[in-house]
Amino acid sequence: MPTQLKDYADKYETIRFRREDGILEMTLHSNGDSLRWGPTAHSNLEEAFNDVGRDAENQIVILTGAGEEFSGPEVTPSTDRAVPKLTPEQWGKLGSEARRLTMNMLNIEVPMIGVVNGPALRHPELPLLCDIVIGADDCSFQDSAHFRGGMVPGDGVNVVFTLLMGMNRGRYFLYTAQTIGAQQALELGLVNELHAKNKVLARGWEHARNLMKQSALNRKYTRWLLTEPLRRQMSALLGYGLAMEGLVICN
Repeated sequence: MPTQLKDYADKYETIRFRREDGILEMTLHSNGDSLRWGPTAHSNLEEAFNDVGRDAENQIVILTGAGEEFSGPEVTPSTDRAVPKLTPEQWGKLGSEARRLTMNMLNIEVPMIGVVNGPALRHPELPLLCDIVIGADDCSFQDSAHFRGGMVPGDGVNVVFTLLMGMNRGRYFLYTAQTIGAQQALELGLVNELHAKNKVLARGWEHARNLMKQSALNRKYTRWLLTEPLRRQMSALLGYGLAMEGLVICN
């Protein structure tokens, strides 16, 4: 069923929207500051990506964060498990939500631009799933919450980081909760450009306006083509990874 911006503009506690000339900016936040990851953000993004993808007025999507970080907080070795023990029924609900979150994002049929405004310490794969990724000069990437937080890294990070970084570097990143800084992220190809923190979002909009010079069909079908390898990998491994994650979370 189609949606309109008015249907979801004020629907989500952790996402702020604005649209100009067909370009939709999605800003992740917690009370107006940097996103603090949790159940609300998880459920919000799962539904929001679906709403955004069904709105024909969205021609480009910019995904960014508020404040100094893209997402947090970091899960440290002294922190308790990132997710408490759940019953199989509880994990069944959360695991299905996690699968839809990733697939709803990949099913958006218009180009997406990830603007990483600072450290992405929780779900760092989200901006990296975008078609163009640019970062602030203090951005960094860390999967702090999965293996180190007592969970199998199975909800898409297993696919994203081994694809982007290569098998050995990706596995090292996930096992060790390695932090990859801005310059290394550029050298590894995780981000395409680095800019000053106060200029990075404007650069994202510049890219969006350049993409808008192409026809809507060209943008749509290029998005389809270039995300198909990701969808295939996710179709093959996302459910399996979530099943492994659930075995640990429910234990």
